[in-house]
Amino acid sequence: MKSITINGSKRESVGKKATKALRNAGQVPCVLYGGGKPVHFNAEEIAFSKLVYTPNAHTVVISLEGGDKLNAILQDIQFHPVTDRILHIDFYQLFEDKAISMEIPVHFIGSSKGVKAGGVLRKNARKLRVKALPSNLPDFIEVDITPLKVGSKLYVTALENEAYQIMHTDNTVVCQIKRARAAVVVADEDLEDLEEGAEATPEAEGQE
Repeated sequence: MKSITINGSKRESVGKKATKALRNAGQVPCVLYGGGKPVHFNAEEIAFSKLVYTPNAHTVVISLEGGDKLNAILQDIQFHPVTDRILHIDFYQLFEDKAISMEIPVHFIGSSKGVKAGGVLRKNARKLRVKALPSNLPDFIEVDITPLKVGSKLYVTALENEAYQIMHTDNTVVCQIKRARAAVVVADEDLEDLEEGAEATPEAEGQE
């Protein structure tokens, strides 16, 4: 999985006053968990743009003053309810021998037989949570929709992989091909025409 480096500085003071001063200076207060004692640090808000405002999944290298470099993933983020500015970020430290769970984007590829026949692709899951060692975390999960026909559903069980475990129940639907609404309307109209025709037949016979 691709990694993004965040350059930051450790912070000793974690009170409200210090936190507010950091935000006013364009800095984001952060905490790194998972390595024993939490590590409090801050970094420029712009440094998180490629990590936060993207549909892709990334691991993070937190590079702190003094030479410390810690591997992590984004665990939680808080935004200002009005301005949408980043208020706080929590990270979780990665260790090569310890599995971690993370949401991974789903990439749909191929041209479905069902869509060609007039169906509509419904993407039920655009991200899936997987569990794996850091070195086995995929950039994305590829889903080939080519064989799907109208009415077909693709379940997470079809995406099983030895490198990682998908953390969803077996009946979780990733995508499906739904019958187009227009096709349903046409079919209903055809049915009504047939019913009207059937009702009209006895009357026509009685008039003869």
